[in-house]
Amino acid sequence: MFKKNTSHIQPDMFGFYQQLPNKMQKKLRESEEYLFYQLIFCRIREEDFACLYSENGSRPNAPINSIVSSLFLQHRYGWTFKELFEQIEFNLLTKTALGLSRLDESPFCEASLFNFLNRLSHHFVHTGENLLEKVFDHLTSEQLKALKIRTNIQRTDSFLAASNIRNYTRLQLLIEVILRIWRILTEADKVRFKEHFSDYLKKTSDQYIYQLDAQDLPHEFDKIAELYVWISRVLKSGYAEQDIFRTFERVFEEHFKVVEEKIQLKSPDELSSDCVQSPDDLTATYRYKNNTPSKGQAINVVETANPENPINLVDDVSIHPNNTDESCNMEGRLDHLQEKTPDLDEIHFDGSYGSESVDQKLEALGITGIQTAVRGKRCEIEISIKQVSESKYQVSCPHQTVYSSLARKRHKANFNLAICNSCVWKDKCNVKVGSKYRTFYFTHKEYLSKRRQQAIRHIPENRQRLRANIEATIREFTHRMPQKKLKVRGFFRTSIFAYSCAVAINFGRIYRYLKEKPEKAVSLAQKSYLYVKDQIKCFFYLFHKFQNRKFRISFNNIYIPI
Repeated sequence: MFKKNTSHIQPDMFGFYQQLPNKMQKKLRESEEYLFYQLIFCRIREEDFACLYSENGSRPNAPINSIVSSLFLQHRYGWTFKELFEQIEFNLLTKTALGLSRLDESPFCEASLFNFLNRLSHHFVHTGENLLEKVFDHLTSEQLKALKIRTNIQRTDSFLAASNIRNYTRLQLLIEVILRIWRILTEADKVRFKEHFSDYLKKTSDQYIYQLDAQDLPHEFDKIAELYVWISRVLKSGYAEQDIFRTFERVFEEHFKVVEEKIQLKSPDELSSDCVQSPDDLTATYRYKNNTPSKGQAINVVETANPENPINLVDDVSIHPNNTDESCNMEGRLDHLQEKTPDLDEIHFDGSYGSESVDQKLEALGITGIQTAVRGKRCEIEISIKQVSESKYQVSCPHQTVYSSLARKRHKANFNLAICNSCVWKDKCNVKVGSKYRTFYFTHKEYLSKRRQQAIRHIPENRQRLRANIEATIREFTHRMPQKKLKVRGFFRTSIFAYSCAVAINFGRIYRYLKEKPEKAVSLAQKSYLYVKDQIKCFFYLFHKFQNRKFRISFNNIYIPI
């Protein structure tokens, strides 16, 4: 049964805060953790998570705001789960961040945290909705509004997030799947079929391949192919519903084929980048980028970039298979981005995001794309195109400017042949030569592409280098990944890392900004409460408020709102 956590609103008047000297109380109120309590903990909408729990009368859930805030703190400081629980139990600052007031108070146990993560994952698998993304969007929306951050100019970039899996060779992977199948067999089946698996049971997949010579590999693959066929034929009826057997069938289909009624191993060229990289992470895909292989996902980050903003915040995070092009990811994300920031009219990105589909999407949404680099080889002679009307364009080269006319399928611009013949760049110009003109043919899609590539020249110089700072934001994410590898596996756990880090990064920027300008904290801070340690003051406050009424005093839950 879902129940909101409101216990932090009325802290224990005999809690650890009241036992601290005045100097330490002041430090606690000025700490990063107390601001975290105000800006993050108090602003988490717990009702968004009510769908994870039964509507029937039953035992209430562990406090949602405590669990979610703990995840954010964990990723902010890079704690393990063990370290997280130690901080909650023994660190007064961490207790303050989580709205705890007593030394012996712990909001949840380890089982509650892991059960909550399982509920989140189950909800994501069945609905496609990531509830942590809702938390991130809600918090960021409030922060942008309170700090009056302009979102009309933004920038984006992505990075590869390798999964925490072993780097299997092809033979290792095939053997590892066989060993996983053996583990799920019943004791009776292990006795019956031990002979078929015996060659692989005494060693791990690593140890097995170390004893093989290069000339043994073709024979080994043939032997494994026969075993895969046998497993598929004999064991499917009894184990088809097991997750590892589904993985086995996927690996079987990806690596083997039937040629003339004989099973054969597919060539490396026939394998796709989204084939299984490890039985421990079926969502990981393969990509080779900047001379570095990666098995996992890609995380795309968008942040505000208006030069007039006092600070810039990450306002959109998305996770994608790492073998999909950045332009495809951006095209699918633009609608959601404009929905969150309706005033967006300029977005900066590098050459990997440029494509025809992105151009058309940007034009439909009325957003100007600023590309800082060109994908592929740049043309030596630049020809610019400016749209004058729906069917007319102004086309310019270094020496001429003409207007286009509509051909049968394309637009064409006829340049004066006499001027072209006297041009020093005529031998490098790609414009088609005719008897009377040099004709340049183009389509509206090509116009959009040129407009994107040349847009950076038409904005003020101070905005031409805005995209570069997104690299520092990417670094804030990747420095939490030792050797550019996550500490977790799977698409969903990667999303937890991404959204938690984004919340932590935004909070860090806001905290540093408010340290310099504390007067701005008024618009952001949640309503605070005065911790009262003088029981006499509490008594007179209650007496004044409830005079002429019968009431009972419990000094454990008395607070005075400021």
